[in-house]
Amino acid sequence: MVAIDVNSDLGESYGVWQLGDDNAMLEVVTSANVACGFHAGDPSVLRAACVRAVECEVAIGAQVSYPDLMGFGRRHLDMTPSELRDAVLYQLGALDAFAQVGGAEIEYVKPHGALYHATANDPALARALVDAAAEYDSSLAILGLPGSELLIAADRAGLDAVPEAFADRAYHPDGGLVSRREAGSVLVDADEVAARAVRIAVHNEVVAIDGSVVQVRARSICVHSDTPGAVALARAIRSALDAAGVGVYRFSDESRHRA
Repeated sequence: MVAIDVNSDLGESYGVWQLGDDNAMLEVVTSANVACGFHAGDPSVLRAACVRAVECEVAIGAQVSYPDLMGFGRRHLDMTPSELRDAVLYQLGALDAFAQVGGAEIEYVKPHGALYHATANDPALARALVDAAAEYDSSLAILGLPGSELLIAADRAGLDAVPEAFADRAYHPDGGLVSRREAGSVLVDADEVAARAVRIAVHNEVVAIDGSVVQVRARSICVHSDTPGAVALARAIRSALDAAGVGVYRFSDESRHRA
């Protein structure tokens, strides 16, 4: 049986500023990339997201970021590898406290925004993030782009390297994501996004922005919670995967569900 995990970025509200519908999204996804306070999320938001994730039996992942609240973590910061390692470790400890209060613990790490792209391409920064995860808990998985420096570093360190694909983002022919600064980088049509998710899960491929077909072997599919109509997109993805006979499970549980 074909199986896939569905993840989303959550816990990104801050004070009176509300972003996304965490409660609704947690009823759909199987893994939650919860902000850790550096790019978004205040302590009460993080606690609520973790508690609700446990109630919904959703895996909790730490979405670590550059310390960039003003830029929502989408601006590159010139940090040394050692500075980045400590910043990641700081965030893991913060989020895990709320996960444990909720009755669980963090299961994986996924970088956010500019840090996602930096660790995908820079071996030194990738190693710094993986080193922090391994120092904190060597059982943590690392979620990232297939073939990225981040997943290479995770594999070398003996951590579970989990490749993911994006149902609501446009791809370049080389498998990289189209910058959010470019038109058409974010997909918002529910039918298109759902069809892409099924194609990723069943055929391990996605159509790039130039019409070429890119091979993408993913164990998890991401739908962003800040994409317009995000909850409807997530529900369309789940419905389409169900209709295609694809099992949707936490990637940490996948071995129990594969034939």
